[in-house]
Amino acid sequence: MRLATVLFASAMASGLSSALTPAFAASALSAIDTDKGGTIDIAETKAAANAEFDKLDIDRDGTLDRKELKGRIPTKDWAAADPDNDKTMSKDEYLAFVEIVFKRADKDNDGTIDARESRSRDGQELLRLLR
Repeated sequence: MRLATVLFASAMASGLSSALTPAFAASALSAIDTDKGGTIDIAETKAAANAEFDKLDIDRDGTLDRKELKGRIPTKDWAAADPDNDKTMSKDEYLAFVEIVFKRADKDNDGTIDARESRSRDGQELLRLLR
């Protein structure tokens, strides 16, 4: 089986098929790019993350548990995302984790994420946190 087919099947099974397409990455980036500069900076990213946290916090208790997060944070990253290990994320923890992922996605360290960076593995992880 070709690698692309395996990756597509895996993405479909995990609900991430749209995250694999360049058009999706460009569309997601554009939605976050409030100044329409063609890139997103940390302020735009945190504004999107803040709004996304509020949408995900279904029970309005000010925290997100794994169920509310709907698999957006890989198990391998949970310790970094939940430093107090209480099995939930406060808004501050969520925003701090978004910043960690933003910095990983910013491959050229220019303080912005462009379309190319948004298509990287770290860029895709960032977009999953913001949509």
